[in-house]
Amino acid sequence: MFTVNQCCNQTSARIGSFTTSHGIIETPAFMPIGTYAAIKTLSTNEIKDLGFNLVLSNTYHLYLRPGTKILDQFKGLHHFMNWDGSILTDSGGFQIYSLSDFRKIDNNGVEFKSHLDGSKHYFTPEKIIDIQRSIGSDIMMVLDVCPPANATKEQHLKAVNITTSWAKRCLKHFKNVGPKYNFDQIVSPIIQGGISEKLRKLSAEQLIDLDAKMYAIGGLAVGEEKEDMLSTVSFLNTIMPIDKPRYLMGVGTPADLIECVALGVDMFDCVLPTRNARNGQLFTRLGKINIKNAKYKDDESPIDCDNKYVISQNYTKAYLHHLFRTNEILGYRIATQHNLSFYNNLLSEAKIAILNNKFHTWSKDFLNCYNS
Repeated sequence: MFTVNQCCNQTSARIGSFTTSHGIIETPAFMPIGTYAAIKTLSTNEIKDLGFNLVLSNTYHLYLRPGTKILDQFKGLHHFMNWDGSILTDSGGFQIYSLSDFRKIDNNGVEFKSHLDGSKHYFTPEKIIDIQRSIGSDIMMVLDVCPPANATKEQHLKAVNITTSWAKRCLKHFKNVGPKYNFDQIVSPIIQGGISEKLRKLSAEQLIDLDAKMYAIGGLAVGEEKEDMLSTVSFLNTIMPIDKPRYLMGVGTPADLIECVALGVDMFDCVLPTRNARNGQLFTRLGKINIKNAKYKDDESPIDCDNKYVISQNYTKAYLHHLFRTNEILGYRIATQHNLSFYNNLLSEAKIAILNNKFHTWSKDFLNCYNS
């Protein structure tokens, strides 16, 4: 299911092939976020044309809208959204963090008050798996507790223990009931523990004992310093199984991706390329630019000469500036496609560098340019 095809000789960067029921994911890979079964402003055909064959959607939000009844009617999210690639669904653990005013946690599960209409819903680990069975996602994340960065050690320890307990229940329940449709699904535990090496080790060892098919690193990019994030990933690199995919949840910037690829991470997701695009912020090899700035009003140069994607080459900065100034939806679409193509092309370059045993030098050159 997962094969490591090439390793960097100076870092932990690696190229892998991760086979799911809907295709092969060449890692390192980034997945665009389609929380409500849509990458904002783009069709699934456009996502495929950009080079992606894995997207992320959210169990909590899909449960509220459109609901499992409709998902069952369409025999899963793939048919509902016309997507034949792979889908990963987050379980709602991040909503435990981000919607703290709307939830209550106990050892058995979590009660959410819908942010839409105030209705109450109680999610157990087993129910979260059943919702994801209706979604039909290729990769299902277990229900976990994701504390904020400023949580106490006691809160992080409690989160680790509950997350391990819930992971066991998720895996056991799925083993008992199996997938709802005629293809297999993967259940991934999530390592918690904040930036404490002791707690991360405890969480990792407890979850590795479950012998899951892949593992995720959660609880980062929630307010900690970047150095702490990188040191935590570096520490887990020495513990996590090398023969299984490693998914770093919610990270991050282009620099974060390259630095964490060097630390052995295989999969990423983040809202930055799509959300920032809708705000007029574009990613380039020389860092970010805000296309709404007045200096681009008459700029005849392409959006990004270095990004090898037709949209980045065929439209000028002046035109995109105009689209944002006039609130034309086309501006959001162009910016979103540019940013996603930049992310995909960046990891494609990383793969080539690993393949040619040049990743260490290539990554240093990229980071120097991007951070300068």
